Amino acid sequence: MALTDATSAHDVSLNTDLYEFTMAQGYWDAGLVDMQSCFTVFFRSNPFDGGYAIACGMSQIAELVENFSFDDTTIDYLASLKAPAGGAMFKPGFLDYLRTFRMHVDIWAVPEGDVVFPREPLVRVQGPLIDCQLLETALLNTVNFQTLLATKTARVVSAAQGRPVFEFGLRRAQGYDGGLSVARASYIGGAGATSNLLAGKIYNIPVFGTHAHSWVMSFPSQLDAFRAYAQSSPYNCVLLLDTYDVNLGIQDAITVAHEMEARGEHLLGVRLDSGDLAKLSKRVRQAFDQENLSYVKISVSNDLDEFTIQSLLAQHAPIDSFGVGTKLATCDPQPALGGVYKLSAIRNNSDVAWTPTIKLSEMAYKRTIPGIQRILRFVDSHNNLVGDMIATECDASNAPSHMVDVLDDLVSYKLHDATCYELLEQIVKQGQRCKEPDSLEVARARSLDAQAHLDPAIRRFLNPQVYPVGLEPRLSELTRKLVQTHAAIQSSCDQTRRR
Repeated sequence: MALTDATSAHDVSLNTDLYEFTMAQGYWDAGLVDMQSCFTVFFRSNPFDGGYAIACGMSQIAELVENFSFDDTTIDYLASLKAPAGGAMFKPGFLDYLRTFRMHVDIWAVPEGDVVFPREPLVRVQGPLIDCQLLETALLNTVNFQTLLATKTARVVSAAQGRPVFEFGLRRAQGYDGGLSVARASYIGGAGATSNLLAGKIYNIPVFGTHAHSWVMSFPSQLDAFRAYAQSSPYNCVLLLDTYDVNLGIQDAITVAHEMEARGEHLLGVRLDSGDLAKLSKRVRQAFDQENLSYVKISVSNDLDEFTIQSLLAQHAPIDSFGVGTKLATCDPQPALGGVYKLSAIRNNSDVAWTPTIKLSEMAYKRTIPGIQRILRFVDSHNNLVGDMIATECDASNAPSHMVDVLDDLVSYKLHDATCYELLEQIVKQGQRCKEPDSLEVARARSLDAQAHLDPAIRRFLNPQVYPVGLEPRLSELTRKLVQTHAAIQSSCDQTRRR
């Protein structure tokens, strides 16, 4: 997608996979327009082999739902699609149904910026089956990448140990819209600023940047380039030292720093973008300190991630800030979160009780959790996170004192001396927002606070401790019974076939 593409807010209805529409038409054909459903969004394993993830993208869900409609150009496009075997893909009656379509879903979501864990619902969607089905791809597209990106940023920021991290990934991001998502999610994850001016304008994120090697190469000498930049940007002057030779860059930057002092100005900092950053940063620091320029900061870039930053600081590199681009914007080495959207309950209409549903698989980890799920988060007296319970029949006022492991019903967790609260909050009611989205500043503060209350053993990069996520005991029993029921049905079908 390019900035010049002719898109509009309502085009979100086509930001989806074709099969969402063929299924929706099938439901319409089968007379299931009044069928009610409940879907949950969750992921099965933590990204980057870590111990947690940062929920992100939730504040954009309400806008997505409110704009989910079909104008004449969209209907005309759907009408033009041909089925592989010939004929129209979609029936005129179904297209007429879409002309007046509006979402009537209710949605609950984890507050943006909070920590989340495998198997628990990040988002719960309830409403007409057709509505919920059509929403699947666009919702996953909104939540999956931003959650992955916010998590990657949180890891990088953690490695930086309080030093500022700047997001410089636009030129390596997946298109301009991907670049916007990168800037937004990385700010929530803890980055201090972005180089992306469009994101700065749209989201009011602080922006930051220095200059490129091309600036230095455009002048007769490096010293001329540094002087020109200091004259042009005296209050935002960070000089890139490694266009030709770092040692020469250091001396030229020191010269310019003293010239700026004589004018009543100050060199803000210098940047290294190649070489042995630990060794070179020590050399830079020593040289500037010897010249009574200890206020000049050192920033580094060049394919950084949490592990390289951790290594640099372990070597006592005197680095003040980090510019992180490619490996942040592309979420290296994991390109996708793998979040899924699964049916967990269904009913014929809104006047009858829900029937829990479960998906089974030969791979046990792909088995889903049934029912209308909520999350009860348990904390100790210091607000440190103790564990999360996925529940259906209880709430914070009558939560049990133990839970059953989400994957192994032979393992349970005691929750004595802990209080709990509901983590999911309703953000959409009958297709309209019922809660204004949190600002990025609020989500960012929530992210930093949640991580601070998470056990360091869970936050460490290598072999993190597993955070307890369990099922309410009655939900665990329901899951077991549904598995047994489906097994009995399968056995009966097998016996019938053999007769």
